[in-house]
Amino acid sequence: MDWKSKRVDAVLEMALLEDHANSDTTTHLTIDSALKATGTVLAKQDCVVAGLGAIQQFLEIFARIDHTAPQHFEVIHPPEIFDGVRVKRGQTLAVIRHNARTLLSAERVILNLLQHMSGIATSTRQFVDAIEGTKTHILDTRKTVPGLRALEKYAVLCGGGTNHRLDLSDGILIKNNHISLGGGIEAVLERAIRGRQPGQRIEVEVRSFSELEEAIRFGAEAVLLDNMTPAEVGKCVERILKEERWIPSEASGGIVLGNVRAYAETGVEFISVGALTHSASAVDLNMRIQAEGE
Repeated sequence: MDWKSKRVDAVLEMALLEDHANSDTTTHLTIDSALKATGTVLAKQDCVVAGLGAIQQFLEIFARIDHTAPQHFEVIHPPEIFDGVRVKRGQTLAVIRHNARTLLSAERVILNLLQHMSGIATSTRQFVDAIEGTKTHILDTRKTVPGLRALEKYAVLCGGGTNHRLDLSDGILIKNNHISLGGGIEAVLERAIRGRQPGQRIEVEVRSFSELEEAIRFGAEAVLLDNMTPAEVGKCVERILKEERWIPSEASGGIVLGNVRAYAETGVEFISVGALTHSASAVDLNMRIQAEGE
């Protein structure tokens, strides 16, 4: 993750400005401007970590938007702690040495992002662990919080998952609404094949075995098996494997931790899970702030 990219920088700056972190009335009235402190970020539950690089970037942005804030600070991570690692309750994720006012004012925004991203990474790792030993890969979707997609998809990677399309320009996925509005599978596939850019694979969403047959017949190069049972997915995978050409298969819809292994054992290559990003629970982290020397 490029934490200094314009897109990520803008998201982090907006988070600080949303909280008016540079206008923290309580802190400015109660804390000496010269007081130095240490903030220790701790895991309060077992989890998979994601977003550690945001701490440094948040504090650099804070100095940019609040010219009274000290420019010098230090962020230290234990050598065994990095994005994607599993941690136990009570482990230290980062130690920040900075001005006390800045730490107090930025604390909530830093924790909000780390808790959210680590929640996604933790949920993703649970799905990945559940299908261990199969050849299936766990994919994310575009069901992300507006403006946070790059960060959320990075968190999926930290959890061992694989990114699907980053946005609508990233590949061709013909879904049910395209098919119904575009005149059917044959018609939309013909247009997509004729107009695509070199190297673009065309994936088609199908909801039944008969739609799968039609998609294969008219040139689909990958198929999304939508809202099918494991038995139905297995039947479709068997059919796909009879083709001489490689047709990647993806299952989606109604897949949860309790049934994901049943889907993986069908031999489907990918399983996409929207819940990785739209329903992951934030993990419990906190920041203990102490005056320097305490």
